[in-house]
Amino acid sequence: MSASAPQAKPTGNKLAIADFTVTMGYLGREMRRHTWQLVLLAVVMTAGAGLGLVTPRSLGTIVDIANDGGEASQIWRLSAIMAASAVGAALLAGLGVMLAASIFESILANLREAMIDASLRLQLTRVETAGSGDLVSRATADVSTVSEAIGSAVPTLLTAAFTVGVTFLGLATLDWRFLIVLVVILPVYVNGIRMYLQRAPGLYAAVRASTADRAHHVLGAIRGLESVHAFRLSESLNRRIDSHSWEVVRWEMRASVLQSRLGARVNLGEFIGMTTILIVGFALVDADSLTIGAVTAAMLFFLLLFDPIGQLLFVVDDLQSGAVALGRIVGVIEESKTTAVPTAAGSPEPQAPLLELRAITHGYSVDHTVLHDISLTLSPGEHVAVVGSSGAGKTTLASIVAGIHRPSEGRTLLEGVDITTIDPTELSRSIALVTQEVHVFAGTLGDDLRMAAPEATDEALWSALDVVGAGNWVRGLSDGVKTVVGQEGHQLTPMQSQQLALARLVLLDPKVAILDEATADAGSVGAGVLEESAQAALRGRSALIIAHRLSQAARADRIVFMERGRIVEVGTHTELVSLGGRYGDLWKAWSRGRAGTNTN
Repeated sequence: MSASAPQAKPTGNKLAIADFTVTMGYLGREMRRHTWQLVLLAVVMTAGAGLGLVTPRSLGTIVDIANDGGEASQIWRLSAIMAASAVGAALLAGLGVMLAASIFESILANLREAMIDASLRLQLTRVETAGSGDLVSRATADVSTVSEAIGSAVPTLLTAAFTVGVTFLGLATLDWRFLIVLVVILPVYVNGIRMYLQRAPGLYAAVRASTADRAHHVLGAIRGLESVHAFRLSESLNRRIDSHSWEVVRWEMRASVLQSRLGARVNLGEFIGMTTILIVGFALVDADSLTIGAVTAAMLFFLLLFDPIGQLLFVVDDLQSGAVALGRIVGVIEESKTTAVPTAAGSPEPQAPLLELRAITHGYSVDHTVLHDISLTLSPGEHVAVVGSSGAGKTTLASIVAGIHRPSEGRTLLEGVDITTIDPTELSRSIALVTQEVHVFAGTLGDDLRMAAPEATDEALWSALDVVGAGNWVRGLSDGVKTVVGQEGHQLTPMQSQQLALARLVLLDPKVAILDEATADAGSVGAGVLEESAQAALRGRSALIIAHRLSQAARADRIVFMERGRIVEVGTHTELVSLGGRYGDLWKAWSRGRAGTNTN
């Protein structure tokens, strides 16, 4: 995107919202992929609308035949023509629906894929800053709103527009003076649309924003459910969620009132239009300029307009809501393009270590520095354990090494290249982070493993499972790697879920593996098993281990002890125990605790 091109604009800490120009530009590019299909759709709809006029025109002719005392055979012939035109109009309407569904469902599918892709490309820090509820509401509520607009409102708009255009052309063929009705009703409808468009965008933007705020607070309560119960926060959180829910209701009620005002304009236009047709028709018949049958046809033509004109005006409501939602989705897509594109990669430094942290300082706010001047290297095949009390900055350090957070100061280099210059996809293959909060993807166990290596064979999957010690329990499942897991499938234990994550690590085979307390949730029973699994998964590869248990640290080639965001001790396990410093004291206390537990 060029520097002068319109872009999605950020709204405070929230994710960006695309303006009208950017949103319509995105929609236009999608529709240009279906140019010939859209042309065919226009032809079909025009023909269908034309056939729809045959019946009212024929009824007008029948009135003239009856008034002039014509023959019954003429009426039978016109009846056959009406029947044939009705069948033709129905067939063309069905074909139009099929074409519209093919075009717009394809556009909608591309939009969903682009939204998911953009969501996964956003920096985690950006999502956290905006609030997860903002992204979730765009990926769910906004996508649903756009789906409704594209799936039903847009085809309805096209059908109604062609029907209105062809019907007014039919009125003109009866007598051009019937077009006076356009002059009379147009100001009523234009005034209604102008009133609506002036107020609707702000209203629907407020509805979508308040919905996102409500989702943010609901998700926060659900994710922290254990803490909510432990600290008895249910009542205060319910009040907060209730407040945000009523805010959504207030904005939606205002939108409903605006819709009602638009409906009143529609009814007024219908009344004035019908009255105008009657007056013009009476004058033309009185002047012998037109027959009663022709005026009857004109009345029927205008009656045919009631539904499509109402649809045109009321579909504006769905389109306006859809446009606001689409702007929020396109905003995420456009923002992901700017946040995911790295700067130009530089040349690797000669004789550089595999991984190097240079003077890393980081804070989540100006007055809250978490890491202070951290410098560290990691050699090929080396295991470095990071130890320290809670709040020492260990997890933040792991996130910076993985490229999730960008440090406030300093650089992280992989093989001499700054990781901010490496393509995010390539970086994710080179540095992998496994935390204690692992996720089991819905689907078969094999599908879950292939998230790391899509082309992996079944043999490769079994090999990875065997490496981490999960092969036996997977073979015990009814369908092995084809067993469905996830929320709707077989429920894995925390230890099994962690072994599955470690197996994905083996399949990915990154240059650097980071384990952030990856064995912490196993409990005392599974701790030893998971430590062995982690050790096997890391064998032969470089690793940074945020150690939850000191037994993990003792196995490492080197130990880094952190305190208050600083490195205070570095050395092997033996060196640090002999030194008698902070790590030595911690090791003695931990060893005494284990001895006491074993004695009991």
